[in-house]
Amino acid sequence: MALINTEIKAFSATAFKQGKFVDITEADVKGKWAVFFFYPADFTFVCPTELEDLADNYAELQKLGVEVFAVSTDTHFSHKAWHDTSPAIGKINYYMVGDQNHVITNNFDCLRPGVGLADRATFVVDPQGIIQVMEITSEGVGRNATELLRKIKAAQYVAAHPGEVCPAKWEEGSKTLAPSLDLVGKI
Repeated sequence: MALINTEIKAFSATAFKQGKFVDITEADVKGKWAVFFFYPADFTFVCPTELEDLADNYAELQKLGVEVFAVSTDTHFSHKAWHDTSPAIGKINYYMVGDQNHVITNNFDCLRPGVGLADRATFVVDPQGIIQVMEITSEGVGRNATELLRKIKAAQYVAAHPGEVCPAKWEEGSKTLAPSLDLVGKI
């Protein structure tokens, strides 16, 4: 299913965040930029490396007005136990969402059929609740928070500058493009 430029669907879940269990819905996402960072399972191998990388970049994401929702089909209780026992996961200050009923994972079309686990998937959602970026990788391929930051900055730039687009490898402050008839065949 093509999810780019679609609005996120309704959900209700419990998350573990900064030592507390908190209830969240899609209403908590609207009005700010958000990252939904799906991963297969707690207490695994590639997942903690990705979540720690994201934790190490969380302050920069917050400066950009971005909230992070890490989602797996584990419970919020499992998230707390993992947070309390793993030095890497103990760094996390963002939401760790329990999706044991698979509503959120199905909403983002990244539930592995017949397995009950989420794919390794990332979605960037704008303040209107519209999906602007998505990435799904195979089980053994970890993601990079620095590249995610670059994509978020590009999405925010494009949102703030209608008529401009960010070319490959665009970095904040770099030249953008204004698509027009004059550019056809000249790039």
